[in-house]
Amino acid sequence: MVDLMGEAQRLLAHGKGILAADESNTTADKRLALYGIATGEEMRRQYRNLFLTAPGVEKYISGVILYEETLTQKANDGTPFAELLQKKGIIPGIKVDQGLEPFPEGGDETITKGLLGLPERLMAFKTTYNTGFTKWRAAIKIDGTRLPTNQAIHENAKRLASYACEAQRAGMVPLVEPEVLLEGAHSRLRCREVLVDTISTLMSALEDQAADMSGVILKTSMVLSGSTSGRMDTPEEVAQDTVGVLLETVPKTLAGIVFLSGGQTTEQATANLAAIEKEAKAQNSPWPLTFSYARALQDEALTIWAGKEENVPAAQAAFIARLQKEADALGAA
Repeated sequence: MVDLMGEAQRLLAHGKGILAADESNTTADKRLALYGIATGEEMRRQYRNLFLTAPGVEKYISGVILYEETLTQKANDGTPFAELLQKKGIIPGIKVDQGLEPFPEGGDETITKGLLGLPERLMAFKTTYNTGFTKWRAAIKIDGTRLPTNQAIHENAKRLASYACEAQRAGMVPLVEPEVLLEGAHSRLRCREVLVDTISTLMSALEDQAADMSGVILKTSMVLSGSTSGRMDTPEEVAQDTVGVLLETVPKTLAGIVFLSGGQTTEQATANLAAIEKEAKAQNSPWPLTFSYARALQDEALTIWAGKEENVPAAQAAFIARLQKEADALGAA
């Protein structure tokens, strides 16, 4: 019997975060192309190798969310990536949703697919690669008061809860990610309202389906003004609203909370995390909080690497330096 609560607490170890390295092949290729790096399977492997083999990464990273292709790949020395992580004391995780599809009730919203055949896929990941946790993402779009609709929030919450229970049955910790998208002209107040609705609906769905809350991790957006609103929120504003939402919606029994960077710049994501951690301590919030970033951790390193072997040491050093800043933001220094 897997100790889901214990595994969740390992993932939420103080001063450490979770690296989101679970972009699909198409998305990973697009990201590489942004930095002028060649695309294709081998370059995606080198991209993963750059981060997962960085010396000392285990000091800052407790888990890595992988995409299925990366689970089948090996580091430069021939060690399978999942095995490499385990040797470093890092828990390998796997994204198990199968992407977004249009919500039948309205063309402007999406629901996440992947429940069909999920128990079998989960068991295959667990037995073949010894994955310890999983992730499922829903995308919640804001458009004035028109979107999101209650129907889309409820359907996504129901699917997230169903996935979470299946993951726990397979002996893995579920990360539930109802991402409220940054894109849009909405205010921070509107974002807060939507996050309250989204997270409270998800928590009710998890409890309705009898998920073990002590073995569930919430991956959430921060409360931010929309990207085209013309408003740049201060870290203190973000922190006050974000912590306020969590205290209003998340039961004390939940294992913990990790934040996604969701379109923020690297420096924004770090500054907002530091402010949230400070506010959470001031409010005596009952859960461990940390980061689960992708681009915000990788941007500086990818700029330096540029796909060139000779740049790997400098790129890895930049990655570790960024992780140190995140650890400092969490008060781990």
